Amino acid sequence: MVYKIKIWIDGGCRGNGNINAIGAAAAISIDPYEKEEAWQFMPSNRLRPVTNQRAELLAVIIALQQAWAKCESLDDNPWLDVEIHTDSRFVIGCMTNWIEKWSRNGWTNSMGCPVVNQDLIKRTYELQMRLKEEGNVEYTWVPRGENVEADGLCNKLMDKHS
Repeated sequence: MVYKIKIWIDGGCRGNGNINAIGAAAAISIDPYEKEEAWQFMPSNRLRPVTNQRAELLAVIIALQQAWAKCESLDDNPWLDVEIHTDSRFVIGCMTNWIEKWSRNGWTNSMGCPVVNQDLIKRTYELQMRLKEEGNVEYTWVPRGENVEADGLCNKLMDKHS
């Protein structure tokens, strides 16, 4: 049996990289029975500096954690098919093109420098590899206009804390 989970994610930041920046990450999941769940997270001081890229990576972490929690809650141990939809080309590049190379190269980039945001990227890699033992994880780029709900959750949370 295959259990499909579709998740739309978004991360955002106001005042990108500044000391008073406000960021948020959100993920919205639709399970096979079309039930919708939403998760959101406000990056705290321990995640400084708050940047758009860090918020986007946090959205991936939220999605992968929730997919793993769903996997653990299922009784019949099905093959998991996780689809993560994002409007971030950065996330797509990290998770599909660069992450395996960085891991093999000791978390250095092609110029020999340490990978930026590797704390969050390592966490996404760990979660992704764990999920891949139970199924498949795919990332799909969507235009920003098709990611309205996840974007809306991020903006609401940032509005709340502005």
